[in-house]
Amino acid sequence: MRLVFLAAFILLFAGVSAHSQQPSFADVVILHGHVWTVDREHPQAETLAIHGSRIIAVGSDADIAKWVGPSTRKIDAQGKSVLPGFIDSHVHFSSGGGEISGVQLRDANTPTEFARRIGEHAKKLTKGEWMLGGTWDHELWGGTPLPSHDWIDSVTPDTPVLVSRYDGHMALANGVVLRLAGITRETKDPPGGTIVRDKDGNPTGLLKDAAMDLVYRVVPPPSEEQLLRMIHAAMNEARRFGVTSIHDISSTEDVRAYQTLATRGELTLRIYCITPLPQWEAPATAGIRAAFGNDWIHLGALKGFADGSLGSTTALFEQPYNDAPETSGLPNEMMLPEGNMLKMALGADKAGLQLAVHAIGDKANRIMLDVYTEVAKRNGARADRRWRIEHAQHLRPEDFARFAQLGVIASVQPYHAIDDGRWAEKRIGHERAKTTYAFRTFLDHGVRLAFGSDWTVAPLNPMIGLYAAVTRATLDGKNPNGWFPEQKLTLKEAIEAYTMGSAFAEFREKKKGSLTPGKLADVVVLDTDLFSVAPEKVKDAAVRYTIVGGKVVYEAGKN
Repeated sequence: MRLVFLAAFILLFAGVSAHSQQPSFADVVILHGHVWTVDREHPQAETLAIHGSRIIAVGSDADIAKWVGPSTRKIDAQGKSVLPGFIDSHVHFSSGGGEISGVQLRDANTPTEFARRIGEHAKKLTKGEWMLGGTWDHELWGGTPLPSHDWIDSVTPDTPVLVSRYDGHMALANGVVLRLAGITRETKDPPGGTIVRDKDGNPTGLLKDAAMDLVYRVVPPPSEEQLLRMIHAAMNEARRFGVTSIHDISSTEDVRAYQTLATRGELTLRIYCITPLPQWEAPATAGIRAAFGNDWIHLGALKGFADGSLGSTTALFEQPYNDAPETSGLPNEMMLPEGNMLKMALGADKAGLQLAVHAIGDKANRIMLDVYTEVAKRNGARADRRWRIEHAQHLRPEDFARFAQLGVIASVQPYHAIDDGRWAEKRIGHERAKTTYAFRTFLDHGVRLAFGSDWTVAPLNPMIGLYAAVTRATLDGKNPNGWFPEQKLTLKEAIEAYTMGSAFAEFREKKKGSLTPGKLADVVVLDTDLFSVAPEKVKDAAVRYTIVGGKVVYEAGKN
């Protein structure tokens, strides 16, 4: 693995060089638009001009006319929104690409339908080929029963099945997989995980958090070519939705694949690779610091886990769950034994690497703020750490000020609010839910927001994320005026969180995130003027053009 990080040094020399002279004409101009630049000094314009990979001018149609030459491509925005390319601050990109062609369980709304789809997909696979992904949601099923392997064993007698809940913190293994992994009634729960059992103590096939590792160790990894195909499928989705940069929760195999695609000239988005925290010594030994790389691929951030998820009742809270009073959640295995997270954080931070730790429950968030406080105390002050907490979903009221004091970025996913909002109060009650997905409270305390999707946990489409942030209207239609509407953002705030906020979280705010002359020409042209439609219509907007580095990588009707 160390060689993967050493190989990344070549990225330093593959960046875009500065322009040596002012061009005579633009390569591309976007005309007649409602350009929202996310540049606070010049927030609005009609037109922008691009030369090579950079924006060279932003202004009125008359201002930009001088940049139009005989070979300039002209794109008529027709008065619709022109925005910076969206920067998704939290994705699982290659697995998202893999799931596009896998079994689709997200909208399976009964146990019968769940089992039927698995059985139908099994018929498409060769004997012994694994069925993975699925992203089911048991909250759609009446009474929310948890699935069991006996639901699907009869339709998958020769197919290993491991299908995960959409939050990625709970998965169902069928009988074939339980045998392959050697999971029996005698198998003990691993630290940070739970093997769900029936009344007789036999495994049901349902595995929570670290217990899923018992199966992952026997899942065959994709080949290099399979992985490249998965990433290409994911890039197709990203182009379609105007996502021009991602912060990817990357394995070392992903990092290697991205470098292969960069070498081939096949990347159509920019990637900040966030690699596993327990492997922090590899980049540290290679001398890599946060944000090392070029305009296409950079790395130096580390993903840790403090707890699980709300839907799986493994998010770690100070008090028990309302609907599962026997538990208050689980610490992730990275937290065990006590002090392990602090030890890793101290080492990684001292090496100059960025920490990005998943924390959902209020106790998990409090513990991570404690860890960051202790790291700052022991390693000393440093001006630009840019610590992150991924998800930052449920906070004690007093911890918002701590986020601000420590300069911690809240890397959050607005879609989760309108999804989990259907049932979150059942889990944690009304009072705790007041400071759940509390985007407005974060901003009011001066905390930076970086918006993302958590794809494939949630849809990749930023329009749905913007809609969620400005309406907070839950998916079940029961909160049309917003679930805890005091936490709504304005459209301008939401767009900024999806562009400049995420750029800041990856140390690239001087290169992208706004439509400013000199920055990378990552631009999205929509079919709608977002600022002239009702908030509930924002989700219906579609992308007409996606431009990355001055090149049109998506054009509606042609891609």
